[in-house]
Amino acid sequence: MNKQDLEALESGDESKAKPVLDNFIEKHSQTFDLQFLTTSGQWTRIWNALFVYLKSPTSSIHMQCLATLRICSRDKTYINDCLQDEQLDSLLNVANIGAKNYKAVNSVQIEALKCLCNLVFQSTKCQEMCLRNASIEGIVNRLKTYKEQMTEYEIYYFDMKLLFLITALNENVRTKVRDDYHGLTYLVETLDVIMRSNDTKELFDKEVDLINEVLKVLFNLTVRNPTTVSTEEEEESSFNRLAIVMHELILCRTRSKEKLNELRTNIINLLTSIPTACYTELIQQIPDEASNVKHFEGYNTEAIDILIEYMREKFEGNREKLSQYEILSPVLTDLVKCVKCSAVMRRYIRSVILPPLREVSKRPEEGNELRNHLCKLLTNPATQLADLSAELLFVLCKENVGRMIKYTGYGNAAGLFANRGLLAGRSNPIADYSSDSEDSDTEEYKQIQDKINPVLGCYEPPHANPLDGMSDEQKEYEAMKLVQLMDKLNRSGVVKPCKIGPDGRPEPVDHILELQEEIPEQQRAHKQQTFQRESLKKK
Repeated sequence: MNKQDLEALESGDESKAKPVLDNFIEKHSQTFDLQFLTTSGQWTRIWNALFVYLKSPTSSIHMQCLATLRICSRDKTYINDCLQDEQLDSLLNVANIGAKNYKAVNSVQIEALKCLCNLVFQSTKCQEMCLRNASIEGIVNRLKTYKEQMTEYEIYYFDMKLLFLITALNENVRTKVRDDYHGLTYLVETLDVIMRSNDTKELFDKEVDLINEVLKVLFNLTVRNPTTVSTEEEEESSFNRLAIVMHELILCRTRSKEKLNELRTNIINLLTSIPTACYTELIQQIPDEASNVKHFEGYNTEAIDILIEYMREKFEGNREKLSQYEILSPVLTDLVKCVKCSAVMRRYIRSVILPPLREVSKRPEEGNELRNHLCKLLTNPATQLADLSAELLFVLCKENVGRMIKYTGYGNAAGLFANRGLLAGRSNPIADYSSDSEDSDTEEYKQIQDKINPVLGCYEPPHANPLDGMSDEQKEYEAMKLVQLMDKLNRSGVVKPCKIGPDGRPEPVDHILELQEEIPEQQRAHKQQTFQRESLKKK
C-alpha cells in the first residue's frame, strides 16, 4: 500500500477503506511472502486498522477486512506482539463462536473461521488465549447442533479444522476438550450422524472432508502421551463406541479413490490410539455362513481385509512424500493389535500373510508377497519399523522361535531374538495361544526341508567345499589369516565378540577364548535338533 492507501484505511471511513481493501485482496490473494509489508512497517498499521472495523457490529466491510486479515496472517513475524484478547474476541464474535443464539450461516462467518485457523497455526500466544476464551466451549456447543443443522457444512468443517489445530498444538487443550466438555462423545456422535444420513453408504466428497477433520481431532484427543491421566478402563465405553463407528466407517465407499485413501489413512491413524481390547469390534459374527459377505470361521473379515490391502498398497506403490515409517507404522500397529486381541483375527491374518510355505528357493525377503515385504523390514534401519514388523510376524508364529525361523530365516529374525532373550531358543511361548496346529507343511516344503539353510531361510543348493584339495598346512594358514582378521576387527572396535548369556541375550566377552565354552552346548543343541527332524520323518 502507498501512503494515501494507508491513510484511507486508517481514517475509519468505510467508503474510503473499501476500495483500498478490494484492490489489496485482488492483488495479493495468492501472495505468501509478505516481507514487503513486515520490513516497511505497513503490516502492523494494516493489522490495527482492520480491527477498528471488525469491532463494529454494524460495519459493512467485515468481509474485506477478514480477507485482508487472512492474507496478513500468513506471516507470523508480528502476530504474537500485536494480537490482543479483545481482537481475538472480535473474530470469535464475527465467527459466531460462543454465542447463545446462532445466526444464519454466511460467508463472513466462514471467512472469520479461516482467519482464526491461520492465527492458531501461526501464533503460540493465540493458542494460549484459546484456553481462556470461549473458543473451545463454543465449538463443542455448536457441534451438539450438527444433527439439527446438517446443511451448514462449511461452518462445521472449519470448526473442526480450528479445533484440530488447537488440540494439535496445545496438549492442555486436549484434556479440556475431552474431559471438561465431553468432546469425545460429541465427536463420535457427529460421525454417526453423518453416516446415518447417507443411506447409500457412498460418501460425498464434502462429507469425507468433514469426517477427516473429525477423525484428526479424535486422534489428538485419544493419543497417549506422558501427560495422559485417564486410563483405558475409565474410557472403555467411549472407546468401544468409537471402535464400532470406525468399523462402520472403514466399510463406507467414496466417490473417488483419492478421497477413499484419505479417509482410510485417517481411520488407520486413529485406530492406533484405540486400546487393543476394543479391536474385537472390527469383526462381527455372521449368523448364517451362507451369507454373501466374505467370512472366516463365521466372522465378517471385511474390515481386516481393508487393513491388509491398505498395507499391501503401501508396500507396492509407495510414492508419497513421507518416510517409510510414517506410511507403514500406523497400519502395522493396527495389525499387531488385531492379532493380539483375537485368536480369530490372528488365524485369519496368518492365513493371508503367512500361508503354508511352497516357494522356498528364494530368501524370505525376496519377492512381492506380504511375507517378503515384512521380512525386508526386519533389517530396516528404522528400528521402530523393524520392531513392528518383527512383533507382527512373531505373534503370527505364536511366539514360537522355530516357526519364526522357518518363515523369516534366523538372520532376519536375529534382532528380535536378541532383544527378547531368545537367542538360545525357547520351547514354550509366553502368551497363552490355542493348541490347534496351524503348520500344515506342504509337500513341496517337506521334500527339501532338510536342505533349507535356517540362517537364510531358503533352499541352498549343494556347493563345493572350498577346503577340498587343500593340504593341512594350507588349511591351517587360511584359519590363522581368519583369526588375525577377526582380532583386528575386535581391537579396532568394529565388532565385539559376544556369547549368549543366562537371559538369552548377547553379552560381550572379555577374551575371545570364552567363546569356546559354548561349543559343547551348541553341539548338544545341534544333535537334539537333528534327532527331532529324524523322528518327524519316521512319523
